[in-house]
Amino acid sequence: MADEETTEETTEETPAPEAAESSADAPTAEAAEPAEPEEKLHPKEARKRARSRNAGPAKTARTAEERHEERVTLRKAKAVARKRRRDQEKAKKTTTGTPTPPAEKVAGNPQVRRGTVVSAKPDKTITVRIDTARRHRKYEKIVRSSTTLHAHDETNDANEGDVVQIVECRPLSRLKRWKLVEVLERAK
Repeated sequence: MADEETTEETTEETPAPEAAESSADAPTAEAAEPAEPEEKLHPKEARKRARSRNAGPAKTARTAEERHEERVTLRKAKAVARKRRRDQEKAKKTTTGTPTPPAEKVAGNPQVRRGTVVSAKPDKTITVRIDTARRHRKYEKIVRSSTTLHAHDETNDANEGDVVQIVECRPLSRLKRWKLVEVLERAK
């Protein structure tokens, strides 16, 4: 019995001569035949084929009504999530600090701005820089910006560096739509 076990082991370990010959012939046969060029695929098509190979088990077939019902429930869930998010943002906006209020705009009342005179070189005209600082709605960072406005100064009263108050008026020239009301603070 021991002899039979050893003979079985030896036959399993050594490959059959026919298998060795066929494996030896295979590379030479492939090398002799001209290799067929691989099919060139567009990357999207290659990705599509790779995904279709690994699709996994097929899903159970559903009726159109079942698909519609699933779509409706998903849309309802998303709507609830959107509403909750909007309510959170609204609550957050009202609780955080208030931004710099813009100039009051009431029907019939002209807007009033306060700024610093940047240039008083032209005759009867001043250039006023209006600085604004407000909190960004989404990122909560203080965003500073400035605009320059041309204002009419009838008496050439204002000088560079003065803090002035200007009021909205009818167009006086191509750029002037503001008038000087008063000089609030003189430059040093």
